[in-house]
Amino acid sequence: MIAGRDAPTHGEAKNSWLTGTAAWNFVAITQWILGIRAEFEGLRIAPVLPSSWPGYTATRRYRGATYTITVRRGDVGESRLLVDGELVEGTLIPLRAPGTMVRVEAVLPAG
Repeated sequence: MIAGRDAPTHGEAKNSWLTGTAAWNFVAITQWILGIRAEFEGLRIAPVLPSSWPGYTATRRYRGATYTITVRRGDVGESRLLVDGELVEGTLIPLRAPGTMVRVEAVLPAG
């Protein structure tokens, strides 16, 4: 529904957050901008941040393991992913045992 001419906020959409839009925005932001995606083989960390964002920190629980994820800009030519201090090839972190605490650092090229 769109507010009509007699409404104080003419043209305003009244129910844009009642139709699943909020849920889809959450999915789009967390999985495709922040880049934290649960997959069958493990947890994928593949952020695609706007160049003005310096980074973020998040905690994700997945299949019983807890991942502390830090994404930051750095002096790198291409993105890299470190898991518990070890460089990982690609963007997929293989599954960890339930109860495991996993430190993840993704370094993105500077803006």
